[in-house]
Amino acid sequence: MTNHRLLAGASLLACSLLAPTTVSAQAIVTGPDGPTNLDDVVVFGLGQSRQQASITEAAIAIEAPGTSPLKAIERLPGVSFQSADAFGNYEWSARITLRSFNQNQLGFTLDGLPLGDMSYGAHNGLHISRAIISENVARVDVAQGSGALGTASSSNLGGAIQFISRRPADDFGFDLAGTYGSEDTMRGFVRIDSGAFGPADTALSLSYVDHSMDKWKGVGEQNQQQINFNLVQPIGRGEITGFINHSERRENDYQDMSLDQIARLGRDWDNISGDYALAVLIADIANNRGDTGAPVTNAAAGTVYPTPIATVDDAYFNAAGLRDDTLGALTLNYPVNDMLSVSLTGYGHKNEGQGLWWSPYVATPLGAPDENGSPITNPSPISVRTTEYDIDRKGAIGSVNLNLGAHSLEAGFWLEQNDFNQARRFYGLSRTANTRDSLEFFAHPFFTQWEYDFETETSLFYIQDSWSVTEALTINAGFKSLSVENSATTIAGDNKTGSIKAEDNFLPQVGVAWDVNGDHQLFASYAENLRAYESSATGGPFSATAAGFAALQATLEPESSKTLEAGWRFRFDQLQGSVAVYDVQFENRLLGVALGAPILGLGSGIQNVGSVQSRGFEAAAVWSFADDWSAFGSFSYNDSTYEDDVRDGTGALVAATAGKTVVNTPETLARAELTYDNGSLYGTVAGAFTGERFSSYLNDESVGSYTLFELTAGYRFIGRGDWLDGTEVQFNVTNLFDEDHISTVGSGGFQNGAGRQTFLPGAPRQAFVTLRRHF
Repeated sequence: MTNHRLLAGASLLACSLLAPTTVSAQAIVTGPDGPTNLDDVVVFGLGQSRQQASITEAAIAIEAPGTSPLKAIERLPGVSFQSADAFGNYEWSARITLRSFNQNQLGFTLDGLPLGDMSYGAHNGLHISRAIISENVARVDVAQGSGALGTASSSNLGGAIQFISRRPADDFGFDLAGTYGSEDTMRGFVRIDSGAFGPADTALSLSYVDHSMDKWKGVGEQNQQQINFNLVQPIGRGEITGFINHSERRENDYQDMSLDQIARLGRDWDNISGDYALAVLIADIANNRGDTGAPVTNAAAGTVYPTPIATVDDAYFNAAGLRDDTLGALTLNYPVNDMLSVSLTGYGHKNEGQGLWWSPYVATPLGAPDENGSPITNPSPISVRTTEYDIDRKGAIGSVNLNLGAHSLEAGFWLEQNDFNQARRFYGLSRTANTRDSLEFFAHPFFTQWEYDFETETSLFYIQDSWSVTEALTINAGFKSLSVENSATTIAGDNKTGSIKAEDNFLPQVGVAWDVNGDHQLFASYAENLRAYESSATGGPFSATAAGFAALQATLEPESSKTLEAGWRFRFDQLQGSVAVYDVQFENRLLGVALGAPILGLGSGIQNVGSVQSRGFEAAAVWSFADDWSAFGSFSYNDSTYEDDVRDGTGALVAATAGKTVVNTPETLARAELTYDNGSLYGTVAGAFTGERFSSYLNDESVGSYTLFELTAGYRFIGRGDWLDGTEVQFNVTNLFDEDHISTVGSGGFQNGAGRQTFLPGAPRQAFVTLRRHF
């Protein structure tokens, strides 16, 4: 794939605007079903016995094109989303929490397929921004407290987020869109739907996107190309559906900063990727001072850093993340008769990735191979440290549904085998020039520090009954059995060969929903969940030293949770919404304690903080108060604290965490939106408040609250009968008032004290314009 395709797509869009055509209003509106109000954007989980809400593709469409669906769901109560870029796609910075559950304690699926925990160095899946083109997401279902029993996840201690893709259309269609904006952002999107054709009514869709932009500070790019292919094939009473999605992502990183660095250097400080000579000088000075532990590499450089740099960690040369993914699935959904239906899915996922960091802590040795494999004769005091990933996942998901009138029984399974290779390598650089491209995969390392093959075998089985006691009262009850075994084979580095297992054969879930009348519903639920261990050398038990891992095998217990929630869904004429309260008890809460500066890649220590208690309140409502006008508001209050201190094996105090607030968990979240849409002219203004967040387990460091505003405005040319008919133009402004704020907390991990480089400032005000056309 090349960027020439983006230019071709833009040219094709321009040509289409000059061609006379007649297009119905139905085809060109922002939402799939016509002009959208907020009650079409946010859907509350009527009939569910748990707290659940959904956003539709209309909610994603009013965001700047290419925006992550995760950013679109931040309007829902209990959802906190952070990212250092305007689109929410920069994976190193992207963080989502539901209530007090952080990202690797949630479950994520796409059309039922597991996406793993979606963490940056994901060992068992991939981020949604790579799994599917955002324009192809039809709906996102968010269960804030506990996902369904059949959710294909081994990490959903807390809620579950399920992404549902757009099906191929029944009629032929062709969509084009082009976006241009701040930081030279260019995005081209094209989708073709075949419509149902042939004697078998086969329907296909094919989509392509090319997205490129510069970083908002420093030097670097964040680019991605994706292809999505979808199939729907009716077969008798049922159908076969399938997809193959491919993504190639290349992004330069922003530098992690401490609060001290932000105060000294400002939020616009970043990696010095445009000045390699300065990066070499800083590394030489650091070596001369003994700051890196490396031998002296150039005594003539002296021992005084150039102003305003005060430490070697103030200014790195560059960093980047490279990811290639292919995800595919084939599903059979078949109603055998009016009572019995079956579903069976087979899927696979392959990933190749590298995380790159130009490190002043390890110098390039004389004779190390360059990018072509030739020996380097004038080595740099800098080398490139990588973490390299290869994932090969295969799995199957199945279910059987039996409708017995008042009882609806469901039983199912999820099986997965995941082979994951992870390695830490170093690559050589010349002193005179940086000749390695940060957006290309590296070859010819001079050293492999460690390499491990991990195998993770997952099995989940569940059974549940939905009992309609009366027309108004429904009781859901069931349980699941989860078993995950993680095995490691050492290829290089500390010997961590061995296995560890998380298993619980009875994880119950029960819920009740009572329709008080047609406008009001009460619900309550209770669920128990377990989180499996991580198969990774950079997180979880395998990130410990060899001796530490051996000790953990005998003593470590998996994290578990018990969630109780209750709520009320309501409708008063034009006003609808929901209110919920919850109480969550964590057991064996495992805290990763980051070791050393993030660039050193030393991983995390593991400390068991024991219990964590989380209580809270959530409310959201949509008010359609006039023709073409609607308003939305949500509010969340969360009180989450560690219940115990951390102690070592002798009982000695390690960290006084008892009573401290859970890191990166704002106590208060609030959002308000006002929307106008008359079918042609539309617009939305939204404001979101995020409360204070702690960045250390001891709560001795925090970042203040902030409020961000966003603006969307657009116009659809409908019923004109001229060359503009069927065209839509949309403007988006993010961070409307240019709020100076810290977005991401925890990019470099968390520690028991203050001072860590673990913050990323949020993007300033940015603006984008988009042209769309449907044929």
